[in-house]
Amino acid sequence: MEINLEEFQTLLSQLTSFDKMYKQVRFVDPVKKEVLFVKHKNQEEIIPVLEPCFGIWGEIDIWINNAGQNTTRMFSWETDGTCTENIIKTNLIGMIYGSQIAATGMLKQGHGAIYSMEGLGSNNMVQPKTILYGTTKHALTYFMRGLAKELEGTNVIAGRLSPGMVLTDFITKTPDGKRSEVFSDEKFRKTFNILADKPETVAKYFVPRILKNLKNDAQIAWLTNRKAAWCFMTAGFRKDRLI
Repeated sequence: MEINLEEFQTLLSQLTSFDKMYKQVRFVDPVKKEVLFVKHKNQEEIIPVLEPCFGIWGEIDIWINNAGQNTTRMFSWETDGTCTENIIKTNLIGMIYGSQIAATGMLKQGHGAIYSMEGLGSNNMVQPKTILYGTTKHALTYFMRGLAKELEGTNVIAGRLSPGMVLTDFITKTPDGKRSEVFSDEKFRKTFNILADKPETVAKYFVPRILKNLKNDAQIAWLTNRKAAWCFMTAGFRKDRLI
């Protein structure tokens, strides 16, 4: 299967745009190469939507889970039950369902690669007022590493994509679409402008590495420790660059 690098980069940058996750379903057109966006809720809803993907394309070489929902920045005990359930169902359960469907289909076809997007919490960092999100991403990393072990000896691999901080609606808006309080958090704004990048920048880095990777349990990371150190060394040139 031939994959156009530029088209894949465009699709991946779309996939990291949080606002599109709120679209319930947009079916895939294999000619126009559109991305399928699903807001994960429960197994009964997601499986009938995602399983036909293998029938639409015949084969799927690369499957990327970008299950990403946030909560309003507040302490865990202040977060209501609905928000708590939504973030766990989307970020964790939705990712697991997607991986299960992908693994089943790829094992049948005899090859494939499954990736999931890591985030705050995947590296054990604890950030107050974001621990529900961090909990789901910490669990995601464990699941994907475990999935990789379960797939050993097959022609299907599992890996993780670590984009670092990215400018999307996930950052700039609350889950209900309102302006995020991060704009008034000067400490966060300063750090974000130093370390973050636009989705298309990260996608351009990810895509060739995803296409070349044949290693099971690989982590493809954009914001490495070395890169973060360089960003802080050049912080004077990064003031107010994104938000």
